[in-house]
Amino acid sequence: MATLQELLTQKEVLEREIEQTKKRDRAEAIAKVRALMAEYGLTLSDLGTKAAPAARQGARTKVPAKYRDASTGDSWSGRGLQPKWLKAALAAGRKMDDFKV
Repeated sequence: MATLQELLTQKEVLEREIEQTKKRDRAEAIAKVRALMAEYGLTLSDLGTKAAPAARQGARTKVPAKYRDASTGDSWSGRGLQPKWLKAALAAGRKMDDFKV
């Protein structure tokens, strides 16, 4: 029966092999895709993308405002938490419809 240290060492070796295999397989897949794109004259736009996924990570599109305070110009898209200016106005007795754009 193997000792704990032997099993941990085997685990480390396997994890390294798994990581190397993932990298190799990914590189091979990328090479195949690039070869097919070159063979058929395809571009990223043909695939329905504008940029590589890594470049798009974290990119957010701006949502138009649904609510606006006419006196201050503050606005809110209606997504996420209500802003403080809107909470204060609602607490003062105004209605959401008063701020609709």
